[in-house]
Amino acid sequence: MWIIKIFAIFVILLAIDFFYNIWYNKNMNTGISTACMFLRKSTEDAAATIKELGADTAEVFFQTFYEYRPEFSKALAPTVEGLNINSVHVFSNSFEPNVFIPSRRTRGDGFYWLDQIMRSAQLLGCKRYTFHGQSGRHNASHSDYGELAAYLRSAVEFCAGYGVQLCLENVFWSTYNRPGVFRELKSRIPELAGVFDIKQARRSGYPYAMYIEDMSGAISHVHLSDVDENGKMCLPGKGLYDFEEILKRLKGAGFDGSAIIEVYPDDYGDISELRQSLGFLNEILYKIG
Repeated sequence: MWIIKIFAIFVILLAIDFFYNIWYNKNMNTGISTACMFLRKSTEDAAATIKELGADTAEVFFQTFYEYRPEFSKALAPTVEGLNINSVHVFSNSFEPNVFIPSRRTRGDGFYWLDQIMRSAQLLGCKRYTFHGQSGRHNASHSDYGELAAYLRSAVEFCAGYGVQLCLENVFWSTYNRPGVFRELKSRIPELAGVFDIKQARRSGYPYAMYIEDMSGAISHVHLSDVDENGKMCLPGKGLYDFEEILKRLKGAGFDGSAIIEVYPDDYGDISELRQSLGFLNEILYKIG
């Protein structure tokens, strides 16, 4: 009888450990952005290709105002069934800067399209929106974080009303153009999340580690690419970056979300190379645990 009791306790402990790992020990995962196939494939065909490449996660990059509309996402949804749509992304200059302009009508236009994107995200079961914000910032400083945060907060709260988290990406020409900006904004908007983009960090001229530290504890997802010896962007695993170090830094910053491959269509050859890059990142994630 005592053997049965010990065995039962052992089984219970295994079950507890199993469910603990599922619910509490979240790990990073990998994915691909449809932006990688911009101009090569339509958004819907790119999403289907990502499934064929064996990815479980994708970011959907809406290419046109036509695609911003919920009607498009309603038609797209069957195509992406089975994929975790981690985030949606848009041509940010098309309307996002309007959110920061005092003119009521101009801001109204911005929020009209933001509404369309949020409805589209809901149809895709997506909970995150990759947001750039202002345009033409480059290395400009923010003289009034209070005013900037007030505009941004209105967008964050608007998205939250649809169950979608606005995630501010570091982009050298936009709102989050240098380390320190995110920390300042998050001190005023506690619910703000960040997106770490390594190519944008490189273009800003600041070490990428500074952005990871700046967003520590609040990184929603990341955009990964590599760079070769000539300074040209390429797929992760094809260039000079030490991705084991990068992913360890992200893990040390509390990141446990999706590491998404995001390059431009002329940064690689055959589409099958995306599968290779995905496997490269998965091997590193398995290694570091």
